[in-house]
Amino acid sequence: MATHTTAAPILVTLDDIRAAATRIRGVARRTPVLDVDRLALKCENLQPSGAFKVRGACNMVAQLPPDARAAGVITYSSGNHGQAMALVARSFGIPAVVVMPETAPRVKVDGVKHFGAEVVFAGTTSADRKARAEDLAAQRSLTIVPPFDHPWIIAGAGTVGLEILEQSPQATTIFVPMGGGGQISGVSAAVKGMRSGVRVVGVEPAGAARMSASLAAQEPVTLERASSVADGLLTLRPGDLTFAHVRAFVDEVVTVDDEAMIAAVRWLFHEAHLVAEPSGAAAAAAALRAGTPGAVAVVSGGNVDPVAYAGYIGGGT
Repeated sequence: MATHTTAAPILVTLDDIRAAATRIRGVARRTPVLDVDRLALKCENLQPSGAFKVRGACNMVAQLPPDARAAGVITYSSGNHGQAMALVARSFGIPAVVVMPETAPRVKVDGVKHFGAEVVFAGTTSADRKARAEDLAAQRSLTIVPPFDHPWIIAGAGTVGLEILEQSPQATTIFVPMGGGGQISGVSAAVKGMRSGVRVVGVEPAGAARMSASLAAQEPVTLERASSVADGLLTLRPGDLTFAHVRAFVDEVVTVDDEAMIAAVRWLFHEAHLVAEPSGAAAAAAALRAGTPGAVAVVSGGNVDPVAYAGYIGGGT
């Protein structure tokens, strides 16, 4: 009697990430690392789209066949990936559609439109957005550029890890925010491929700890709900591929609460003069709490509502 087994996911390699670094040059920036009060900050909030997501989006769009690229691309995003794909599509001169939640922050909706993409609203969950994007992709012959669970997206995000090790050779521990897990998958693959002794710590909101729950269950699980001020980290389920990368390469996953993220937003403003959204400040929150010598925190995004931001940096919650 035949037996059926599920093939193990193929993990992204260091060569994949190095190839991505060449591919995205000229669209994504090589962002600086700033040393501030014994903590190094990798400033992905300074990307042209305001977040690290431009790396993965560019790496994927650059590899599409010319006819598929010309037909256009579509994604589903709470904001930062949508803005990144819109920017990349504009740089390639192709059409783009972004399916966003009805609750998306206005600053992120405006950002997508600013880069020339069409915005479609669908529900409030990632599942709602994904279903609508799949329908539209079929109707219009568009290629889906997923937000995190794809090897080309992961490899692009992993270029952050390459840069950190080049810019901070003394790094001992790298703290990375986690939503669906694309960035930490790529960063950890790069870091373990180059310097296996450097620790990689994933950071997720206490109110949306889907990777922690999945690791405990030893398989990806879907949360019933997610609640956090970190709107960019509210994915209910990690990807199958990102989960495999985290299990293989990530040393530890920790959580931070909303109060800690807001305090980190405030600290980044006052001490580093950086604008970060709560999602982008999650890693800094965990690194500040840990006080680990030689730590690097990825400031993953800075697309934040101005009114909310004023409250954060003024001391309110």
